[in-house]
Amino acid sequence: MIPLVTLLFAALKTSEEFARTGPLDMPENWLNLSNFATVFVEGKMLQGFLNTSIILVVALTGTIIIGTMTAYAVDRFSFRGKRLVMGLFLAATLVPAVTTQVATFKIINALSLFNTRGSVIVLFLGTDIVAIYIFLQFMKSIPRSLDEAAMLDGANRFAIYARIIFPLLRPAIATVIIIKGIAIYNEFYLPFLYMPSQDLGVISTSLFRFKGPNGSDWELIAACTVLVIVPTLIAFLALQRQIYSGLTSGATK
Repeated sequence: MIPLVTLLFAALKTSEEFARTGPLDMPENWLNLSNFATVFVEGKMLQGFLNTSIILVVALTGTIIIGTMTAYAVDRFSFRGKRLVMGLFLAATLVPAVTTQVATFKIINALSLFNTRGSVIVLFLGTDIVAIYIFLQFMKSIPRSLDEAAMLDGANRFAIYARIIFPLLRPAIATVIIIKGIAIYNEFYLPFLYMPSQDLGVISTSLFRFKGPNGSDWELIAACTVLVIVPTLIAFLALQRQIYSGLTSGATK
């Protein structure tokens, strides 16, 4: 907690006050929000929050739909090459990401997605093996008799997935949203590489670019950092019950 308290104290101080006081000395004026106003205007943080929100919503929605459909097909259907498919998923996780960066960049460029939000959305949409296994673990706990009863009532496979399986996967979906959402929010490398335009800055790249010309103004950098931390902190406090429940359930199934 001490680093967070130090950041908050620094963000509420003026530059003169920051220079003559210690890091743990309380600010003289607790209502001094000028640093936050400066950061919002000059650091384009509002634009960063907007871009991050768009990428988060689209990428998480796509990840959940693709991931749950993949887990449903793998768990409920028997087809030739099923083990090969799962093996390829596992093998892909063993390949160091840095070795595929050149090929990935060329593909994104060939799709004319470079310097657009679509570039990082497509890369985040790639369902990772962790999400697949989380959905699979929860899927195994859903009795197949529910599928059979629905089929006797005339439901097709898609109706079973949409009306029965998907609602029952809510704990797994919450776990994936939390884990992947935090990863996307904190991601710096992909947005910095594929979205160099300042108008496409996300939270992490906006903080980095703001630090450049203001490297000696530590009270402004502290205010910018606090703004970046606040949404994550609010999300954790609001969803801590689902976080603990989801991680515990996934570990015991």
